[in-house]
Amino acid sequence: MKTSVYIESSVISYLTARPSNDLIKSARQAITEAWWQKEKVHYDIFVSALVEEEISHGNHEAAQKRLQITKDIPNLSISEQAENIANSLISSGAVPKNSEEDALHIGIASAHGVNFLLTWNFKHINNAETKSIINQTIEELGYLAPVLCSPEELGV
Repeated sequence: MKTSVYIESSVISYLTARPSNDLIKSARQAITEAWWQKEKVHYDIFVSALVEEEISHGNHEAAQKRLQITKDIPNLSISEQAENIANSLISSGAVPKNSEEDALHIGIASAHGVNFLLTWNFKHINNAETKSIINQTIEELGYLAPVLCSPEELGV
Protein backbone atom coordinates (compact mmCIF):
# COMPACT_ATOMS: atom_id res chain seq x y z
CA MET A 1 0.00 0.00 0.00
CA LYS A 2 1.26 3.45 -0.92
CA THR A 3 1.47 6.39 1.43
CA SER A 4 -1.82 8.30 1.48
CA VAL A 5 -2.30 12.00 0.69
CA TYR A 6 -5.42 14.14 1.19
CA ILE A 7 -5.45 16.87 -1.45
CA GLU A 8 -6.97 20.07 -0.04
CA SER A 9 -8.82 22.57 -2.27
CA SER A 10 -5.98 25.09 -2.61
CA VAL A 11 -3.81 22.52 -4.41
CA ILE A 12 -6.50 21.87 -7.02
CA SER A 13 -7.00 25.61 -7.42
CA TYR A 14 -3.30 26.25 -8.05
CA LEU A 15 -3.16 23.30 -10.45
CA THR A 16 -5.96 24.62 -12.66
CA ALA A 17 -5.60 28.40 -12.32
CA ARG A 18 -4.72 30.67 -15.23
CA PRO A 19 -1.01 31.54 -15.17
CA SER A 20 -0.37 34.28 -12.65
CA ASN A 21 1.86 37.33 -12.98
CA ASP A 22 2.36 37.28 -9.21
CA LEU A 23 5.79 35.76 -8.54
CA ILE A 24 4.73 33.67 -5.53
CA LYS A 25 1.52 32.41 -7.11
CA SER A 26 3.35 31.60 -10.33
CA ALA A 27 5.97 29.60 -8.41
CA ARG A 28 3.28 27.72 -6.50
CA GLN A 29 1.51 26.92 -9.76
CA ALA A 30 4.73 25.53 -11.24
CA ILE A 31 5.50 23.51 -8.10
CA THR A 32 1.95 22.14 -8.00
CA GLU A 33 2.09 21.16 -11.67
CA ALA A 34 5.46 19.44 -11.15
CA TRP A 35 4.12 17.56 -8.10
CA TRP A 36 1.00 16.52 -9.99
CA GLN A 37 2.97 15.30 -13.01
CA LYS A 38 5.90 13.61 -11.25
CA GLU A 39 5.03 12.82 -7.64
CA LYS A 40 1.34 11.98 -7.27
CA VAL A 41 1.89 8.55 -8.83
CA HIS A 42 3.89 7.60 -5.74
CA TYR A 43 0.88 8.12 -3.44
CA ASP A 44 -2.70 7.05 -2.91
CA ILE A 45 -4.46 10.40 -3.25
CA PHE A 46 -7.85 11.40 -1.87
CA VAL A 47 -10.23 14.36 -1.75
CA SER A 48 -13.55 14.77 0.02
CA ALA A 49 -17.02 16.12 -0.63
CA LEU A 50 -15.82 19.28 1.14
CA VAL A 51 -13.03 19.72 -1.43
CA GLU A 52 -15.47 19.19 -4.28
CA GLU A 53 -17.92 21.65 -2.76
CA GLU A 54 -15.24 24.31 -2.31
CA ILE A 55 -13.80 23.95 -5.81
CA SER A 56 -17.27 24.13 -7.37
CA HIS A 57 -17.59 27.83 -6.45
CA GLY A 58 -16.62 30.80 -8.59
CA ASN A 59 -16.43 31.07 -12.35
CA HIS A 60 -18.42 28.20 -13.87
CA GLU A 61 -15.81 27.27 -16.48
CA ALA A 62 -12.97 27.35 -13.94
CA ALA A 63 -15.04 25.33 -11.46
CA GLN A 64 -15.72 22.68 -14.11
CA LYS A 65 -11.98 22.46 -14.82
CA ARG A 66 -11.27 21.95 -11.10
CA LEU A 67 -14.02 19.34 -10.75
CA GLN A 68 -12.72 17.48 -13.81
CA ILE A 69 -9.35 17.08 -12.05
CA THR A 70 -11.00 15.41 -9.02
CA LYS A 71 -13.59 13.26 -10.79
CA ASP A 72 -11.54 10.05 -10.57
CA ILE A 73 -9.97 10.70 -7.17
CA PRO A 74 -11.54 8.69 -4.32
CA ASN A 75 -13.60 10.68 -1.85
CA LEU A 76 -13.13 10.38 1.91
CA SER A 77 -16.35 10.68 3.91
CA ILE A 78 -17.13 13.49 6.30
CA SER A 79 -17.70 11.23 9.28
CA GLU A 80 -18.83 12.02 12.79
CA GLN A 81 -15.22 11.44 13.89
CA ALA A 82 -13.99 14.01 11.35
CA GLU A 83 -16.52 16.54 12.62
CA ASN A 84 -15.52 15.85 16.23
CA ILE A 85 -11.85 16.39 15.41
CA ALA A 86 -12.69 19.62 13.59
CA ASN A 87 -14.75 20.88 16.53
CA SER A 88 -11.89 20.07 18.91
CA LEU A 89 -9.42 21.92 16.69
CA ILE A 90 -11.61 25.00 16.85
CA SER A 91 -12.34 24.78 20.59
CA SER A 92 -8.62 24.32 21.35
CA GLY A 93 -7.76 27.41 19.30
CA ALA A 94 -5.62 25.41 16.88
CA VAL A 95 -7.86 26.65 14.05
CA PRO A 96 -9.84 29.94 14.30
CA LYS A 97 -13.60 29.83 14.85
CA ASN A 98 -14.28 31.39 11.44
CA SER A 99 -12.32 28.64 9.63
CA GLU A 100 -14.53 25.61 10.17
CA GLU A 101 -13.84 24.24 6.69
CA ASP A 102 -10.08 24.31 7.30
CA ALA A 103 -10.58 22.43 10.56
CA LEU A 104 -12.81 19.92 8.77
CA HIS A 105 -10.15 19.23 6.11
CA ILE A 106 -7.75 18.33 8.92
CA GLY A 107 -10.47 16.32 10.66
CA ILE A 108 -11.28 14.31 7.53
CA ALA A 109 -7.63 13.44 6.91
CA SER A 110 -7.09 12.54 10.58
CA ALA A 111 -10.23 10.42 10.95
CA HIS A 112 -9.25 8.40 7.87
CA GLY A 113 -5.65 7.92 8.97
CA VAL A 114 -4.21 9.72 5.96
CA ASN A 115 -0.44 10.21 6.12
CA PHE A 116 -0.20 13.69 4.52
CA LEU A 117 -2.54 16.63 4.03
CA LEU A 118 -1.33 18.56 0.98
CA THR A 119 -2.21 22.26 1.02
CA TRP A 120 -1.11 25.76 0.08
CA ASN A 121 -3.13 27.15 3.02
CA PHE A 122 -0.41 28.53 5.29
CA LYS A 123 -2.83 30.66 7.29
CA HIS A 124 -4.88 28.00 9.08
CA ILE A 125 -3.62 24.56 8.05
CA ASN A 126 0.11 24.40 7.26
CA ASN A 127 1.04 27.07 9.78
CA ALA A 128 4.30 26.81 11.71
CA GLU A 129 2.78 28.47 14.80
CA THR A 130 -0.24 26.17 15.04
CA LYS A 131 1.01 22.79 13.76
CA SER A 132 2.04 21.62 17.22
CA ILE A 133 -1.37 22.57 18.70
CA ILE A 134 -3.12 20.82 15.81
CA ASN A 135 -1.01 17.67 16.31
CA GLN A 136 -1.48 17.68 20.09
CA THR A 137 -5.25 18.14 19.82
CA ILE A 138 -5.59 15.30 17.32
CA GLU A 139 -3.36 12.95 19.31
CA GLU A 140 -5.27 13.69 22.54
CA LEU A 141 -8.37 12.43 20.71
CA GLY A 142 -6.57 9.16 19.93
CA TYR A 143 -5.81 9.79 16.26
CA LEU A 144 -2.55 10.18 14.41
CA ALA A 145 -2.23 13.64 12.87
CA PRO A 146 -1.39 13.81 9.18
CA VAL A 147 1.75 15.66 8.19
CA LEU A 148 0.58 19.09 7.05
CA CYS A 149 2.63 20.18 4.05
CA SER A 150 2.72 21.92 0.69
CA PRO A 151 3.53 20.23 -2.62
CA GLU A 152 6.96 21.84 -2.36
CA GLU A 153 7.61 19.91 0.86
CA LEU A 154 6.38 16.53 -0.37
CA GLY A 155 8.68 14.95 -2.88
CA VAL A 156 9.36 17.72 -5.43
